[in-house]
Amino acid sequence: MTNPLPIQFQQTDLDALEAFSGRIALLVAPDDNVARSPAARRLNRLSKGALNRFLDSEAWGKVKPGEATDLAWPAGLAAEALQVVKAGPRADVATARKAGASIGKSAGKAGVLVLAGSMQRAAEVSFGLALRAYEFEPHKTAEPTVRGPVIIMVKEPDAVAAEAKPMAAVAEGVFFTRDLVNEPANVLTTDDFAARLAAMQALGLEVEILEEADLAKLGMGALLGVGQGSESPSKVVVMHWNGGGDEAPFALVGKGVVFDTGGISIKPAGGMEDMTMDMGGAGVVSGVMRTLALRRAKANVVGLVGLVENMPDGRAQRPGDVVKSMKGDTIEVINTDAEGRLVLADVLWYAQERFKPVGMINLATLTGAIIIALGHENTGVFSNDDGLCDAFLKACKAEGEGAWRMPMGDAYDAKLKSRIADMMNVGGRDGGAITAAQFLKRFVKDDVPWCHLDIAGTALVKADTTLAPKGATGWGVMALDRLIRDKFEG
Repeated sequence: MTNPLPIQFQQTDLDALEAFSGRIALLVAPDDNVARSPAARRLNRLSKGALNRFLDSEAWGKVKPGEATDLAWPAGLAAEALQVVKAGPRADVATARKAGASIGKSAGKAGVLVLAGSMQRAAEVSFGLALRAYEFEPHKTAEPTVRGPVIIMVKEPDAVAAEAKPMAAVAEGVFFTRDLVNEPANVLTTDDFAARLAAMQALGLEVEILEEADLAKLGMGALLGVGQGSESPSKVVVMHWNGGGDEAPFALVGKGVVFDTGGISIKPAGGMEDMTMDMGGAGVVSGVMRTLALRRAKANVVGLVGLVENMPDGRAQRPGDVVKSMKGDTIEVINTDAEGRLVLADVLWYAQERFKPVGMINLATLTGAIIIALGHENTGVFSNDDGLCDAFLKACKAEGEGAWRMPMGDAYDAKLKSRIADMMNVGGRDGGAITAAQFLKRFVKDDVPWCHLDIAGTALVKADTTLAPKGATGWGVMALDRLIRDKFEG
């Protein structure tokens, strides 16, 4: 997998500045008097006043908090650039991470020396730097991007390193998710996906792989119907992290459609290449489980992912077919492109029957309708429990991951009524994201707190974001890890 940049924390050493040959990043408060900063004073003297001239200019005034400007090849320094980053000692979390991202985005082969001094959130700077330095390059024949070592100089390096350690685990979980979502479908088959998850046993996770014969015995007709037109076998992978006591686990469930053609209800050709990301929900669950194992979380969490491929074939599921779920309900398949909810229905029911979870969250790139409603800025959140939903939204806000609660109700649920089965798998174009959530709610027991996260708009984006290059974002790993820390770890 793609590994985050290694970052070292060292005591501030101003004598090392003159000879450093990579990039030097200086954090400066918007209203700082630069003459009073020892690091800035030294850099200003070495650069023959260039730093002060810049900080007194109109250009510095136009730089927004967390953003940066380069002074290239400054005279008097061996550095290839002096990067001036607008972030003060008391910058908030969002600004600190954005500042780190500004540094990470331009980190080069010769390495980076970051002067953070006594900044209170220097660990958050390192986190943002690590996240933004991500590149997905395994399929390029050119030489891979090489980024040199990162050294962050601070007043108390040991304390900052300790604070940054769990953040490094989260960054690795985010990278694992991004790699999975970015991977092409001819590489990330259901077999390959399951193998990558099985390899996490080395981190202390317990991993089980349920094959098609196991799923048939369990009665997962809804899930199996989706994958019956593919050469790739359908699977359910169960990952256990038992870091707590004897309490029941919290459950995470992910949709893992490794490629979605739409099946017989085939999608238009334009944009179908993006359907490699239709396993995004399973990717997030996998990244969270990796994070929990890496940071040795003191909680019991089970992650379940349904891995299938939705292909048109002589054996493929047809519109009008009726399948029977593990719960026992029958489903009339009106549209084979509404396949993710069929996968989740069986995995949600299995999670409840086997693990009796204290709560459950599922993630899926489920509907185009949620993108129409919320764009690419927010995930749609649907829930049967105000307590769990509020806690999750609080975690999203703390981590800067956009999320918005959407309505549910009986009127939407009535749209799923079928003439020949217990329900249809779609309820029409209007309110499409909501009727999809209503479908899933039918497979959630009344006493189980549950959230459904529709990440169709946030899992993969066409432009750079603050903490990620264009492509897979890893949305949800940070917020779900925060939720588990805040709600389930003592």
